[in-house]
Amino acid sequence: MNPPSAARVSAARRLGRRTFRGRERRFLAEGPQAVREAAAHRAAGEPALAELFCTAEAAERHPDVVEAAHACGARVHLASDGTVEELSQTVTPQGLVGVCRFLDRPFADVLAARPALVAVLAHVRDPGNAGTVLRCADAAGADAVVLTDASVDVYNPKCVRASAGSLFHLPVAVGVPVGDAVAGLRGAGARVLAADGVGEHDLDAELDADRLAGPTAWVFGNEAWGLPAETRALTDAAVRVPIHGLAESLNLATAAAVCLYASARAQRAPGGCRSVTPS
Repeated sequence: MNPPSAARVSAARRLGRRTFRGRERRFLAEGPQAVREAAAHRAAGEPALAELFCTAEAAERHPDVVEAAHACGARVHLASDGTVEELSQTVTPQGLVGVCRFLDRPFADVLAARPALVAVLAHVRDPGNAGTVLRCADAAGADAVVLTDASVDVYNPKCVRASAGSLFHLPVAVGVPVGDAVAGLRGAGARVLAADGVGEHDLDAELDADRLAGPTAWVFGNEAWGLPAETRALTDAAVRVPIHGLAESLNLATAAAVCLYASARAQRAPGGCRSVTPS
């Protein structure tokens, strides 16, 4: 490992801005978990991880991550603490920052796979929330996540960090107009549900009536004002998570986790659209 040139550091630092990420089709992933997943992932036939900046201490603490970076063909730089701090967006950097290739998939590819469970982020603006929903979708076994053209950049460093590596685990489509997302997923055989705090349908009732066992796409809206009426009107039904206590509402990521796991449970039950045992 050799120290990075000033040009390499400057190029990586620019990826903190969306304009440069889009131009270079590169983004930053920080920490051992994200870098490890990036090294293992293939994007369009190439390893997602293109470069790794690591401090001497981090290289000693995480030799497996450095070895994985070398094995996938990434350029590995032994960087100073100050250099890594420049690239990091956390208060306490972990000493590892990867430069990764974009890995979003065309929406047509998502549809061609006939997904059984999809999370659609419509008008979601907070990168931390978007990354957490992506992580929830991964944990629930979703087949894809779709971000509409009105949603946050999935490669925002806060979003990447909040996904905790899940960005590298399942197909993600970006920049899809919400009408196209709904129409496409319905055409692929999914029932499209709007997650809405005042929806006319109750999530428990949907489960009891066995209406979540088939292919389902959940549409989640903005953190502050939810889904616009015109977006709800596009979906097959608006479903609310029941509030049994005194809480006014659930935040976006919590509601998404409840809805996605409800579908996952129904789909994996006898008679659902997925096998009860993993393939």
